[in-house]
Amino acid sequence: MMLDAQGGRPQTARHSPAARAQGGLLVTGLFVVLLFAIEFVNAATFHALNRTFGLRPRSADGLLDILTFPLFHANLSHVVSNALPLIIFGFLVFMSGLRVFVTAVAFSWLGSGMMVWLIGGWGITVGASGLVFGLFAFLLVRGFFNRSWWQIALSVLLFLSYGGILFGVLPGVAGFVSWQAHLGGALGGVAAAVLLKPRRLTRGRLVAENQST
Repeated sequence: MMLDAQGGRPQTARHSPAARAQGGLLVTGLFVVLLFAIEFVNAATFHALNRTFGLRPRSADGLLDILTFPLFHANLSHVVSNALPLIIFGFLVFMSGLRVFVTAVAFSWLGSGMMVWLIGGWGITVGASGLVFGLFAFLLVRGFFNRSWWQIALSVLLFLSYGGILFGVLPGVAGFVSWQAHLGGALGGVAAAVLLKPRRLTRGRLVAENQST
């Protein structure tokens, strides 16, 4: 058992940075493996699954498609293009803990789906790129909400390395991709960062807690 830097509270091994790193690689790696496995099955059916589980905007059934559309892709190269960013960004988010990771993924997933459902084109949308944009946006802004210099430094490094993908939220930049999914995912990532920002104690509450300890 280890002690953390805040008051000597015990820190179990499963919460250590090494354990989080292992968990992050495992979770993101398995998710990407799942995407590849689904794509192989999808390709064997000539991508018939996309017509069933892809997101159809502004339809009643499309609301359920929000839960499934990131798991399906147009082709193998579509999966490949999303795989590495998902592992990198997902791993970095997971290093802040499972709760943070689940929240960021959920908001990115739902934000991407809702934006496509509301303002998407008339075709069927599939792909996990909305999650990529959501996790990326979360990593870019969380340091400013957390007032963490190392997280801000990381966001600058990520922006210099991957900032070009942000053009994907603009309409018409690439006609074959869903900018709506990218934009919705990014907004979901920012919303997750806002939700997870540390709560500042008021002076009266801080005094009361100090007196009780």
